[in-house]
Amino acid sequence: MGALSPYWSISPQASNCTFPLSSTTTPLPPPLHVWDMNNSSPQFAPTGQPPPNHNKQTVATLHTVERGCGARCEWDFTLTSTVSSSSSPGRATASDTLGVIEFDPSDNLVATGGISRKIRVYSLSSLVGVATAGEEGSVAVLDHASAYDYYLCTPAKLSSLRWKPDSGSRIIGAGDYDGVVTEYDLERRVPTFERDEHGGRRVWSMDYTRWDPAVGASGSDDGTVQVWDTRCEGGSCVATVRPGSGAAVCSVEFNPFGGALVAVGCADRKAYGYDARKLVEPVVVFDGHAKTVTDLRFLDMRNIVSASTDGCLKLWSVDDTSVIRTYRGHVNSRSFVGLSVWRNGGLLGCGSESNEVFVYDKRWGEPIWLHRFNSEAVCGGGGGFVSSVCWRQVGVDECTLVAGGSDGDLRVFTGKRK
Repeated sequence: MGALSPYWSISPQASNCTFPLSSTTTPLPPPLHVWDMNNSSPQFAPTGQPPPNHNKQTVATLHTVERGCGARCEWDFTLTSTVSSSSSPGRATASDTLGVIEFDPSDNLVATGGISRKIRVYSLSSLVGVATAGEEGSVAVLDHASAYDYYLCTPAKLSSLRWKPDSGSRIIGAGDYDGVVTEYDLERRVPTFERDEHGGRRVWSMDYTRWDPAVGASGSDDGTVQVWDTRCEGGSCVATVRPGSGAAVCSVEFNPFGGALVAVGCADRKAYGYDARKLVEPVVVFDGHAKTVTDLRFLDMRNIVSASTDGCLKLWSVDDTSVIRTYRGHVNSRSFVGLSVWRNGGLLGCGSESNEVFVYDKRWGEPIWLHRFNSEAVCGGGGGFVSSVCWRQVGVDECTLVAGGSDGDLRVFTGKRK
């Protein structure tokens, strides 16, 4: 396969940048329709039209959960450990807010970032192992200063973190409030790459392709998605995308299964899908939220989950842009509360402005489980809220969920199938 450059909408600044692929690269098909995954023609339908099997699923037994009925919980969740700062217990402020949590590709390390301008890296064994070694049912209470393996100070507040694929958990990318994307070498504890293409407007989200080598993208308040390659001189911009009417871009995610679709969530209440090899016009538009689309996650090759400040999550079909299911129960009207999907178990996790973490089963629109952060911290004059969540992507009958709050607390939950 030749260079990637013919498949990209190249910006003038990067006209001399080419993309030779290594011999180990998995070839991608010609850029026709991204979702022609089974060699069949894509089926389109008007936005909002339900898919053929919508609402045909029957739930035989209804179980009561802490809030509402109708969803069957097949899991037992347990709070395993709590990590907080002993320097100001009960007096946390907005400067402690955890904005992002990310498991590394090996699912053994956890990185966090937020308003405190630090990237903290934890070994999962140090968070879970302490509680496991104690009495059954005990919750380990840890301090950030002793729980993390190491940390890096950053020049600005952090809004996004992504581990770089195929870097051996050594490189992590960070997007910040100053509009800068930086890659850090965690082994040497130094930045190795930096780019500022967003004019000082905060970067809300960044991600990497799963191709070899990886290409990155960042979405910002400036209404653009900037696609870049660290191998180009100065990390030059490869392509610039302006989805919608220039509204802020809040979420960017490449297809983690290796496909060519990149999903973009915007403040214009819509989400867009682009063919990453020809970033000219969106090839699919998801239109159904009433407010800003804050987060997007691929559940599988054919389905995407979105979160919005309209207070709901939505599961979309990539094939025909229809809404398969809407999830309600958490509170979200103004803040980023995070979104994560555990693909093996079909579970969705998100935070809430009610200071709770919620878990949904993809099959039901009501939560199957929730947990309140019993914090009395007050941030920005209001009550605390759960601001970030992340699932560990391993296992089938056991799972791990990590959630962070506006008070800076980190909580680790484990689940077992009943």
